[in-house]
Amino acid sequence: MSAEPKSAPRRVLQVYYAATIVFLMLDYGAGLNVRIAGLQGLPQLKAGYYVVIFACFGLMLWRPAWSTAIGVIESLATMVTLIFSVALRSLFPAEQVLETGSGLLGVPELVNFVIVGSIAWYGWHRGLAQLFGHGRQARTTGRPRIRPDS
Repeated sequence: MSAEPKSAPRRVLQVYYAATIVFLMLDYGAGLNVRIAGLQGLPQLKAGYYVVIFACFGLMLWRPAWSTAIGVIESLATMVTLIFSVALRSLFPAEQVLETGSGLLGVPELVNFVIVGSIAWYGWHRGLAQLFGHGRQARTTGRPRIRPDS
């Protein structure tokens, strides 16, 4: 099990987390919630999420060898947040939603779900492959080959 990420993926993760400051300014400055549209109606959770992301970035700078594990955990948390934010609004609409139509999932939320969800899923999958050796190479190396003629 190798937790030490290669330098290029580590830099990509660090740039991704460092870009959170841009997402934060877009969100609070311009009203464009690109990073966490699912928490739009929950300002305390949204602020907490930004704090956690900055903490992830700080940990990556402090302990670069932890980058992959941090990315895996954060990707899982992002996927769970997205799933719950979309599922709860879709499956259990509030009475206000049924009466006024406000609060239904719109195009911005669905686009955010697809983009952020895809990135989180990719980060989760790639991180697990780096941590535990899952993936194409791991499936083909180290296994004895069984020949049908033997």
